[in-house]
Amino acid sequence: MTDRPNHLLARLAQASGWRQINGPLFRKYVALFLAVVSVVLLTNVLFEVAFAYQEQKASLIRIQREQAEAAAAKIEQFIKEIESQVGWTTQLPWSAGTIDQRRFDGLRLLRQVPAITELAQLDSSGKEQLRVSRLAMDVVASQADLSKEPKFTEAVAKKVYYGPVYFRRESEPYMTLALAGTRRDAGVSVAEVNLKLIWDVVSQIKVGERGQAYVIDAEGRLIAHPDISLVLRNTDMTRLAQVAAARAAGAGAPTEPVQVAKDVRGREVLTAYAPVAPLGWLMFVELPVEEAYAPLYDTIKRSGVLLVAGLALAFLSGLFLARRMVVPIQAMRAGAARIGSGDLTQRISIKTGDELEALADQFNSMAAQLQDSYAGLERKVEERTHQLELANLAKSRFLAAASHDLRQPLHALGLFVAQLRGHMKSAEGGGLVERIDAAVGAMNELFNALLDISKLDAGVLSTTIIDFPIARLLKRIESTFTEAAREKGLSFKLVPSSAWVRSDLILLERIVLNLVSNAVRYTASGGVLVGCRRRGDTVRIEVWDSGPGIPEDQRRNIFGEFYRLAGGNTHGGLGLGLAIVDRLCGLLDHPIELTSTLGKGSRFAVTVPAAAAQAKFAEPQPALPVAADVSRGKLVVVIDDDALVLDGMGGLLRNWGCRVVTAATADAALAGLGGEAPDLVISDYRLANGQSGIAAIAELRQQFGAPIPAFLMSGDTAPERLREARESGHHLLHKPVRPMALRAMVNQLMKARDVAGAA
Repeated sequence: MTDRPNHLLARLAQASGWRQINGPLFRKYVALFLAVVSVVLLTNVLFEVAFAYQEQKASLIRIQREQAEAAAAKIEQFIKEIESQVGWTTQLPWSAGTIDQRRFDGLRLLRQVPAITELAQLDSSGKEQLRVSRLAMDVVASQADLSKEPKFTEAVAKKVYYGPVYFRRESEPYMTLALAGTRRDAGVSVAEVNLKLIWDVVSQIKVGERGQAYVIDAEGRLIAHPDISLVLRNTDMTRLAQVAAARAAGAGAPTEPVQVAKDVRGREVLTAYAPVAPLGWLMFVELPVEEAYAPLYDTIKRSGVLLVAGLALAFLSGLFLARRMVVPIQAMRAGAARIGSGDLTQRISIKTGDELEALADQFNSMAAQLQDSYAGLERKVEERTHQLELANLAKSRFLAAASHDLRQPLHALGLFVAQLRGHMKSAEGGGLVERIDAAVGAMNELFNALLDISKLDAGVLSTTIIDFPIARLLKRIESTFTEAAREKGLSFKLVPSSAWVRSDLILLERIVLNLVSNAVRYTASGGVLVGCRRRGDTVRIEVWDSGPGIPEDQRRNIFGEFYRLAGGNTHGGLGLGLAIVDRLCGLLDHPIELTSTLGKGSRFAVTVPAAAAQAKFAEPQPALPVAADVSRGKLVVVIDDDALVLDGMGGLLRNWGCRVVTAATADAALAGLGGEAPDLVISDYRLANGQSGIAAIAELRQQFGAPIPAFLMSGDTAPERLREARESGHHLLHKPVRPMALRAMVNQLMKARDVAGAA
């Protein structure tokens, strides 16, 4: 019964388009409507069933009680009639008539009352004077003494005596009925009554199809039952709950009548009883519960069918009503989604004549206004974007030009400082030169940072990925920053590691150098910790510091260009270190993480792929030391369009013992050489009149027909210039160039030329 309604509801749902609009709102309204109707129907059905059950039970019990009372009345009437007939034999004393007359009266009684099988008359002393019988010979004046038997003593004491039921020939029930006369000398008449009529009365009572009626005596023994075998077995019925309760009630005990109990066969039955007053018997009428409630079960089944039909109707109604409400809402949602995705031509069409249609009209009006606004906004965005691109291009050009123009005098300043150091004899003058040189070095560091940003943005940096031990990098970090941290009063701890990683050694070293440099620079007290952690197939390089910490709302901004924390240390940096770190990590595909707590410090972590440990690592061999006088006596050509740079370079090279020719162009250099081939050419990358140092070097080599050693110097950081210089094959030193770096490059090229000439 349960599977069929569920299947029906599923078919109804499918037919009603449930799957097409099966959304949360639709399901909610259908479920809510179905739940409300279900609660109402179920409540009604449950109350109806409960009331029907009680009414059916009360009606059946009442009918059974009436049947029991009617049967008990018949039995009472039967006994009363016998008592009335027997009573006539006790009206006259023994002295008032003859024995023959009494015998005649007894025989007449047997004819008039078929239920009496035998009649005995006892005198006042309890001796039998007459016995007439249907089954035996009549006996006159037997003088049998029955004065001690209950049928005499009880009759004399109570005027009437009802004896226990007994059976003759194991089939017919009998009972002794004794009545005493109103006069003492009238004696006692004793009748043996055949109770077959009682049995007939009980057997004729119809209680449903499988119901039954039975009678028990005062002792609780079964004396009449449709199943005679139970009667013949002298069945004791006192073990039944309904019998025990009825007997207790008859004895005056305060007990509730049992209406539902087990019968003698163990079936559950509805039971009712009535007492047979003159005998102390009980008449029971019982009906099996299953049969008694069969009409109620039929009613429940019909109610169940109606309930399922009602739920199906409620479900269909819920689908209809929810669809009427949800479909317009879904149409508005779909339309709003298309409008939100940028399709401002979308319009929502809903014709419900209610608030939903008004809401759809508002959406359409809003879309029309947005369409007009976006048309103008897109045009403005295009204009602003074009302006930003022009501004960015102008900024790049300005920075490149400004960088070049600033680097030229800065480079010359470095050269003059180097010359000045050789002429300063006093300690005070030497200290002044050192401070000037430190200032020049700081400016040089800032320009190099700007150059790194330019290289990364231009995409001219290439990576060389190798496997190497992280200990090599950590050793460089330790040697670089230990002294700097000690000078600030900070503790600097580096945790050794045996891990190998796969990365670009130089670029990864630059990343960690910048992180540790920032940690040392911005930490006022405490210390800096550098270490590594293995994480599966990766290694995390972590830099911890006890600095001021970074606010959460600024943690992304610090990786931008020229960004420095508000209130932080503003000395020593333009805010490019972390910008370079971020770009290098992106280039190497090494994720970088930042965690920080204000007032306690920060932790930067770079995740690098781990590599298998190897037996050894081929350390790059440092360049062989070049003798300080390798360039002595050599002819060096310096080409630059800046007079200060020419003056500074010429003076410095002459101090190193070189012969120097300075010129602003290649033609002027050739004129100054006078036909002598130079040993080295040093040219600025960008010369006057749009010429380049690459072309000037090529012209000199072509003029003298020899691969003259040469390198470039430049203050131009434009990405395209950097790519051109790398593709030309010449070394490029970025201005300002430190005098020691300049001398190392000069000596290296001179040494290489001498080695090549000797070969």
